[in-house]
Amino acid sequence: MNQSIFEIIRNDALTENVFQMVLRGDTSAITAPGQFVNIRIDGLFLRRPISVCDYDANTLTLIYKVVGKGTAAMAGLSTGSQLDILTGLGNGYDLSLSGDFPVLLGGGVGVPPLYNLAKKLIAEGKSVSVILGFNTENEVFYEDQFQALGCAVTVTTVDGSHGTKGFVTDALPENYSYFYTCGPEPMLKTVYRMTHTSGQLSFEERMGCGFGACMGCSCQTITGYKRICKEGPVMKKEEILWD
Repeated sequence: MNQSIFEIIRNDALTENVFQMVLRGDTSAITAPGQFVNIRIDGLFLRRPISVCDYDANTLTLIYKVVGKGTAAMAGLSTGSQLDILTGLGNGYDLSLSGDFPVLLGGGVGVPPLYNLAKKLIAEGKSVSVILGFNTENEVFYEDQFQALGCAVTVTTVDGSHGTKGFVTDALPENYSYFYTCGPEPMLKTVYRMTHTSGQLSFEERMGCGFGACMGCSCQTITGYKRICKEGPVMKKEEILWD
């Protein structure tokens, strides 16, 4: 974990309430796709955890949805503003288990952490399928960006206004070697039940500290309770115990 100051390069709306923020700063603590950062917002006590969408040696890309005071404040920040950010939080995805034909399933703001994962899998020569799930057409984002990486992309919408009508599991390919997913818990439960291979699931959870001190985001696994922010947010399919 590293704490440093980042400068906002861009902060643009992707949809009505989803924004992309690009920042410049020290990303050396980020070591795996699927990790997250924790952002200090002036005037608010708790930091806001946001998944890492992409990063390189000195830039960080975050995608966030405006759902409360913290993210609303972020949406109002202009280019040149500075943010105090904890980086390198969480365990991230393990790419070594992917096989040759992994499928990535993302729902809503569960889509962003799959982008850097897809980029790294493509760089390893994997044939990557990506399924992006949204409620309706005006919520869709990053379809073109995944296609530009070389992924086979399918978009699902609940109302059928764009792509395949239904949920991400309605678009699962017949053959895949492994799965990676991120999204709301009902989606993760369905992916868990509908997939026929092993895989990794990244959990979205409200967090207090973001680095394992408060135990507020614990979940039960076959080896006992694990902290989503520390031992997670990524869990292997075989270790999860649903309530």
